Amino acid sequence: MELKGYLNIIKKRIWIIIIIMLVFITSTILIDVFIKKNIYETNATLYVGKKTEQQTAIMYDDLLMSQFLVKDYREIMKSRAVSEKVIYELKKKGKLEANVNTSTITDNIDVNLRNDTRIIEIKVKNSNPERAKDLANEFAEVFKVKIKELMKVDNIEIIDWAQVPDNPTKPEKKRDAVLAGFIGLLTGLCTIFFLEYLDNTIKTSEDVEKYLGLPVVGTIPNVECKKKEGNNGGK
Repeated sequence: MELKGYLNIIKKRIWIIIIIMLVFITSTILIDVFIKKNIYETNATLYVGKKTEQQTAIMYDDLLMSQFLVKDYREIMKSRAVSEKVIYELKKKGKLEANVNTSTITDNIDVNLRNDTRIIEIKVKNSNPERAKDLANEFAEVFKVKIKELMKVDNIEIIDWAQVPDNPTKPEKKRDAVLAGFIGLLTGLCTIFFLEYLDNTIKTSEDVEKYLGLPVVGTIPNVECKKKEGNNGGK
């Protein structure tokens, strides 16, 4: 019976839920389209290893060491020595504005290790797809040189150059719209149950027993009387 009562409350004020959901979804879509910037992501990959005279396979210890070194690679990639060199080279090529600094680009750089390999992936995010590609490739070039100097790695090669991404990765409009609809649904449900809680008017015989504690002896049906229309009239 309680479940039936909840369903009746929802049915009675379903229009409130629909309006709130539409407001949330519409607002989210407008923010994604007109306010949030599109973010593009691309990546370049490098192979980092050692050259030995008879090395024919990747040893487990080497893989384990590479996993430990990822943090080192990430810090080197975001160091001033690397980022300043990247900025200098791109400005010299006319692919970067004069006001760009290291913090602007390093916040959107990440370095990861491909599963069970010694392949390093450099990910770059930027609002400009062409610039994202240029940054990823330049970071790969500079990193290749610096890692040889700093860590004495004798075998590091670029496997894949970054490409211009076709579509933005953020904002995720479909996901945001679905999430906004779900939040709107919850907000709408909370709203109608709160309004029902504030509504202390008596509408049914059950309300009389519930709020006044009086037994209901009988009910009078609400019958609408219509006057018959005619030439003679009538009651």
